[in-house]
Amino acid sequence: MILLYILLATYILSVNFFAFRLIKSQRDAAEAEEDHAGDGKLLLAAALGGALTMYAAMFAYRYRLENCLLMLALPLLAVINLYCFYLGFRGIALFL
Repeated sequence: MILLYILLATYILSVNFFAFRLIKSQRDAAEAEEDHAGDGKLLLAAALGGALTMYAAMFAYRYRLENCLLMLALPLLAVINLYCFYLGFRGIALFL
């Protein structure tokens, strides 16, 4: 049972770390005027569980705040992510 909690927590931490680094790398590429990825990679990382971290990182770095799609989709995905994480932790407890 503890192993399942550790695996789920590790997944959540790794996806959120990746989302934070993705925002930072895109901001650095935009400042250097290099070619950076579009919204697809950001939305995929947000859908996998990094929406809340990505939303906070966008405000911390003041990056892409004018993008309407991200400003609407990330809070909605964050609520869905938090609910799925809650169900995941609750499901592990009910599983045993």
